[in-house]
Amino acid sequence: MVKTCILPVAGLGSRFLPATKSIPKEMLVVVDKPLIQYAVEEAKSAGCERFIFVSSQGKGAIEDHFDRLQLLEQTLETRKKYDLLEKIVSNALEPGQAVYIRQPAPLGLGHAILCARHLIDEDSFAVILADDLILSQTPCLKQMSDDYHPEDGNMVATMVVELENVSKYGILTVQSESGLKVRASNVVEKPAAADAPSRSAVIGRYILRTEILDTLSAQTPGAGAEIQLTDAIGRMLPHTPLTGYAYQGERFDCGTKEGWLEANIAFACQDENVYAHLVPMLKRYVNNYNPR
Repeated sequence: MVKTCILPVAGLGSRFLPATKSIPKEMLVVVDKPLIQYAVEEAKSAGCERFIFVSSQGKGAIEDHFDRLQLLEQTLETRKKYDLLEKIVSNALEPGQAVYIRQPAPLGLGHAILCARHLIDEDSFAVILADDLILSQTPCLKQMSDDYHPEDGNMVATMVVELENVSKYGILTVQSESGLKVRASNVVEKPAAADAPSRSAVIGRYILRTEILDTLSAQTPGAGAEIQLTDAIGRMLPHTPLTGYAYQGERFDCGTKEGWLEANIAFACQDENVYAHLVPMLKRYVNNYNPR
């Protein structure tokens, strides 16, 4: 079982400016919870007990969110709002569970993971990108961890994308398929449609062998002058296998405005009380749509 999850949260969130000038994009709310809380809850469901947040300047709200706030708890208890009290108490991380470190420069996802190198002492660890939000009956990382075996090597969550979108993702070269697992012989970062080896795209869930940290430490910058995680995964082949996992669920790219809005609608539809108000609300706006 994977016990440690790395959560890279150092990004600028420029697509959501000016909101993200003072609020980390990982703290953007979907219905009633910030993206980073969904990520931590998913990691907990998979058995993770330690959470390494790779952060940057201006991300203190994330630390505050997972801390205890005694005044708020006392006020809710005094007012007998026990349901709300339970929500915020269960959200807190225990002392020692959360580790916050800095990524000194925006040098890519691979570099963010490398920043946590001295904290990893297990055979494998998980990575969750909080702005990839997945709606599913069983959380995505739990699906992966329940089906993970050491011979799977590095495991990545995958989804099939349209050909015109392959240039937005790392794309697997599919060697064989067995159930939900895909054995890959290579991974290419953001290929042109004409060069894509498949439509099997990597999204923000990983179970990685710890040896990848040695590979990342010796790696030179790749696309975008960044240390690319997909490059390190590819360099470990064929010695360390690469397994794609076709998770069950729907993924929302909350790094974009339209993806975040759609996620709010989709998750709101899971709440019976909110859903009752949502449908007539949407109908009213759609029926009265009048572009300026």
